[in-house]
Amino acid sequence: MEEEVDKLELMKNPVTLLKELSAIKSRYQTLHARFKPIAIEQKETKSRICTTLNKTATMIQELQKQIDLELSPLTEEEKTAAQQLKSHMSDL
Repeated sequence: MEEEVDKLELMKNPVTLLKELSAIKSRYQTLHARFKPIAIEQKETKSRICTTLNKTATMIQELQKQIDLELSPLTEEEKTAAQQLKSHMSDL
C-alpha cells in the first residue's frame, strides 16, 4: 500500500510529470521518424496500384470495343467485388 501511495505522490509531482511527458514526447518523435518513410511508401504504392487498375480497366474496355465483344451482365459476386474495389480506390 505504501508503494501505491508513493506512486500517487510522484504522479502529483509536476517535475516528475514533466520528465515523463518529455520521455513520451521523445519516444513519439523517434517512432514518427521511423514510420514516416513507411507511410509515404505505402501511400505511393497505393497510388501506383490505383493507377495500374485504372489503366487496366481502360485497356479492357478498349479491347472489348475493338472486338465488338458482347458481355453478359455481371453476377452479384462480380458486382459486389466491383463496388468494393471502387470503395477502396476512392479511399486513396
